[in-house]
Amino acid sequence: MPTPAPTVSAPPPPAPAAPPAVPHPRRFPALRHVGPNWYASVMGTAIVAISGSALPWSTPPAPVARSFFVAVWILSALMLAAVSAARAGHWIHHRDQARAHLLDPAVAPFYGCLAMALLSVGGATLAVGGPVIGGGAAVAVAAALFTAGTLAGLVTAVGVPCLMVVRRRVRPADASPVWLLAVVPPLVSAALGPALIPHLPAGQGRQALLTVCCALFALGLSATLTLLPLIFRRLVRYGPLPLALTPALLLVLGPLGQSTTAAGHLAHAASGALGTVSPPVSAPAGFAVLYGLPVLGFALLWLALAAAATVRALRRGMPFSLTWWAFTFPVGTCVTGAAGLARATGWAALDGLAVGLFVLLTAAWAVVWARTAHGLVSGALPAAPPAPRPATARTR
Repeated sequence: MPTPAPTVSAPPPPAPAAPPAVPHPRRFPALRHVGPNWYASVMGTAIVAISGSALPWSTPPAPVARSFFVAVWILSALMLAAVSAARAGHWIHHRDQARAHLLDPAVAPFYGCLAMALLSVGGATLAVGGPVIGGGAAVAVAAALFTAGTLAGLVTAVGVPCLMVVRRRVRPADASPVWLLAVVPPLVSAALGPALIPHLPAGQGRQALLTVCCALFALGLSATLTLLPLIFRRLVRYGPLPLALTPALLLVLGPLGQSTTAAGHLAHAASGALGTVSPPVSAPAGFAVLYGLPVLGFALLWLALAAAATVRALRRGMPFSLTWWAFTFPVGTCVTGAAGLARATGWAALDGLAVGLFVLLTAAWAVVWARTAHGLVSGALPAAPPAPRPATARTR
């Protein structure tokens, strides 16, 4: 019997090609560009209330001024809540970008702004918030924000430099005033902490807080003295900063004014904490004056340098960015420093200097706050930062 021919089955039709993978849309895309630099707006707002409350106001305008400071303090607290919520959404929905920011030596120092925002709002609460929420509540809020801000500041003061050294090879040409943002928070704690000392029981509690504030002062000052020569060397050797970063020059005023303020406040607090009679003991008071006067003089010299660089940049078309908030907080620290020296020396010229700097601060804050609000309403903010120009290139 013949063998039947084997049947050959037709090959199966090819499977249809899979559609190209479509990337999953990110939620809340606007939050992707909300970096830690947004806390600078909180700092720059709260310092208006802090520095204004330190001025030698006369009796007639005091009620109007007090109402203005309270309004600014409330605004800064609302801004802190809004920025913190946006930053939480940034970490939840854009974790890759958040990690990239943390490892970027140009962005990581801005994490110090979180600590300074907490400290500034706490200081403003204690300075002007008592009549609104009650003295006890104001002290409790200020103490909580001081504790959180101090701990966050210690983390950034130690962690950010370590990340820059271990995870990134930073060159001298990369030095920037922005680096100071990571190490200034301990100085802010040292300047605002003494206001809490009178609210502690007499004895060990006051002495402990005074000791902590002195240690924070030494830590922040030593770190600042390490970075300032690198920043000045970069400016001399490689020329001016790119146009968009020119306002960052004013960040140098922050540790100068804040250390002057801290020295004065620590000297004043030493009398109560150490159980001495008023006026404060001569050694701390003398140190505060001998330290503060030359440092404040150097701050004014640097302010003139930064003002000239800013005028130059504006003539060359410097665009608005969040870097403009550098016009606020650093100047405010000089206001508090000059006001503290005026109280210690009794010199009317220092009172006039403090008032003049406060007028400059208020004008700058009004302009920058309005420009920021306009950017938020128009959708221009938050936006991805432009690609930076090489740090070694001179801006013509």
